[in-house]
Amino acid sequence: MDVIGTYGTLAGPVRLGHREWSTFEWADRCAEASRAGLSGLGIQHGDLEHLLETRSLTEIKQIFDDHGLRFLELEFLTDWFIPGNAAAQQRKELLFEAAAVLGAHHIKVGNRYGRPYSAAHLADSYAALCAEAAQRHDAVLAYEPMPFGVKPVTLDEAVGIVAAAGTPNAGLALDTWDLTHLGVSPDDLRRVPLRYIAHVELSDGVEPDPMNPIGLLLEAVTRRRFPGAGSYDVAGYAQVVSDMGYAGPWGVEVLSTELKDVSLRSLCRRTFDSARHVTSAPRTVVPAA
Repeated sequence: MDVIGTYGTLAGPVRLGHREWSTFEWADRCAEASRAGLSGLGIQHGDLEHLLETRSLTEIKQIFDDHGLRFLELEFLTDWFIPGNAAAQQRKELLFEAAAVLGAHHIKVGNRYGRPYSAAHLADSYAALCAEAAQRHDAVLAYEPMPFGVKPVTLDEAVGIVAAAGTPNAGLALDTWDLTHLGVSPDDLRRVPLRYIAHVELSDGVEPDPMNPIGLLLEAVTRRRFPGAGSYDVAGYAQVVSDMGYAGPWGVEVLSTELKDVSLRSLCRRTFDSARHVTSAPRTVVPAA
């Protein structure tokens, strides 16, 4: 099986929105990922900017290739749907250039902060983004439906956004943490045409602590767990998409303050082992009453 250790899982003690670059050397990340059996890694935009202070994109790619890794994920492109947003434009240029040189498998895109834009507006903006991307690199723009904001995009709306683009580089990134919080069950995924599933991320969690409410977005970046270590039906999601014929790489995304002191070697091993565990675990189907 092919497993991608996402940026958030293997970055170490970063703080999203503050210092977002990893203190783990890129060469060390590649070496430990390969040692653990991983097939790829993720790079987040802030980390990429930091890497480029000392290495070229060509050097980053060479180190990645030298360790036998094949799937590279870039993230995260947000606010691309806001007209005239200079910061989003700058980030798009960074990630598009990197995708071309690094041979990225996909770039994750979405409405990370739950901005109040309609699904129709997102569809039009996403179609334009895919059209531009197709002229510049081969990576899929993996649209990730997220549960943030007053009225987040539903699974069916997300499928519609990808379908409206009508291009081979349009697809969905299905994250089991997001799906759980969107109220999407594993069997709901059977409504999604297989050709639209570009990437699947495995991420677990537990019920929020009512005595310590911190908000959904903060929960998303501080309290996730490795697949199988929480209460979400991660194995159920994995079995359904496997039954549907999904054969792409599995990402493992664990954003958690509990991992800040864990060694890189241990993080890589837990990433691979947890993905293997939930993708091979038999699913218990409860008969209808």
